[in-house]
Amino acid sequence: MTDTDFQNGFVEGHSFSRAAKVREDSRFRPGKTSLGRIQARGMLLVMLGVALLLDASCKRQLGAEPSFFPASNEVAGWAKAGDIRSFAAADLWKYIDGGAERYLKAGVQKASTADYKFQNKFEAVVDIYTMGNAAGARKVFESEPAGDAKPVQMGDSARLYDQSLAFRKGPYLVRIVCYQESTETQQALLRLGQAIEQRLAR
Repeated sequence: MTDTDFQNGFVEGHSFSRAAKVREDSRFRPGKTSLGRIQARGMLLVMLGVALLLDASCKRQLGAEPSFFPASNEVAGWAKAGDIRSFAAADLWKYIDGGAERYLKAGVQKASTADYKFQNKFEAVVDIYTMGNAAGARKVFESEPAGDAKPVQMGDSARLYDQSLAFRKGPYLVRIVCYQESTETQQALLRLGQAIEQRLAR
């Protein structure tokens, strides 16, 4: 083979020009042709779509669960005061120091609490305990003395006291306690409790 043959691309009986070889090679270089660019763009769009789906999924997992606490004025006369506070089972003692043990034994997973005001007449606190199952909620609910409470139709079981309302629904145990007593207290408690019950059912 002569230098001229090599320069002209003569290899084992096949001859082709240098320009033809360059054109031939270029077909196998990704991104150099229109088809390659289209394929690359398609791949980028697929990757972008996957990234957006993963991002949305992470936000759903990391974001707060749907709130069981009614917003201000969602229930007539009631306004939420401050933020919702949550305590994991291991930290429950920080909220109910001395009384957390019976919740832990019943399988509590977390507790959430928020403060409310009713027409600037009285204040109340709402506690929602998320138990591992309905049996845990029933165990805690039935361990509390009924006293002079009267049963009411709410959730799976409910008791209405002069200044408080307690009920359970599935794995949830709800307690609403008013700090002041008035002629409107019990009816106001029932309305707030019914709104929470509806949210628990979602």
